[in-house]
Amino acid sequence: MVVKAAGLVIYRKLAGKIEFLLLQASYPPYHWTPPKGHVDPGEDEWQAAIRETKEEANLNREQLTIHEDCHETLYYEAEGKPKSVKYWLALLNNPDDVTLSHEHQNWKWCELEDAIKIADYAEMAQLFRKFYKYLNA
Repeated sequence: MVVKAAGLVIYRKLAGKIEFLLLQASYPPYHWTPPKGHVDPGEDEWQAAIRETKEEANLNREQLTIHEDCHETLYYEAEGKPKSVKYWLALLNNPDDVTLSHEHQNWKWCELEDAIKIADYAEMAQLFRKFYKYLNA
């Protein structure tokens, strides 16, 4: 059975640059990802993405402009189980609004190449590049 998760790739535009929000997990290996989490029973991926973003970065749907037509699902193995994570692209309307949950110990805004380096997964690199291209189309 595939473990399903969902989240939002949040970005801001600052001085003509696009920066992506990454959160650092508070448990080893302290990986960096956009806000995301497991789909709970009774909810779909969209609902999970909105809920997890609220839980992990304290951002409500109203604080975001979500590009509902720009999404991607990543497939990989986690702890020996197949996993899928569906991400949507979202603009944070006020970039000062981020507040971390207990699940994370740090956050940062990164331009494309830094986001790719810090996230450190080939699938995430492809995702960031696709979303960046969407924003520059």
